[in-house]
Amino acid sequence: MGTFVAVPSRRELTELFQMKELLEGAAARLPAFRGNVPELATLEANMRAADDAVRDGDTDRYASLVHEFHDLIVSGADNGKLEAHYRTLMYQLAYARLVRTSLSRPGRLNASDSEHHRVLGLIAAKDGDGAERVMREHVRLSHQALMAGIDERRGEELL
Repeated sequence: MGTFVAVPSRRELTELFQMKELLEGAAARLPAFRGNVPELATLEANMRAADDAVRDGDTDRYASLVHEFHDLIVSGADNGKLEAHYRTLMYQLAYARLVRTSLSRPGRLNASDSEHHRVLGLIAAKDGDGAERVMREHVRLSHQALMAGIDERRGEELL
């Protein structure tokens, strides 16, 4: 017997992304209200590396940086319960496999990078409402790109 990863159904993906939107929206909101956010410098370094990956067309590197960016936002929320729920969600989502499908959509690489810049700018500006709104929009757009990529690859494995 081997190990396998169950691929979530379309409905499960939608439900998981709805939860991702809620958790990451809250996670983006919270650091904007914190005084000193030590993750901010790391997020800025992540964005510089992401910009380089986009410029070079390195989707694999960018996908790794996307995961790191979202993890940093969640850890920057400084809320252990939110982080625990987020980790469970990401495990259920098997996000590392799915992000590449989302990023394969035409224009999504540049759009995702731009959306990350907007979220980070709002956090730095201490605009929690704006950071939450833009992060939620970013997750919705990622979900839409993912579903379009799945439809395009129907019948193929997501790996």
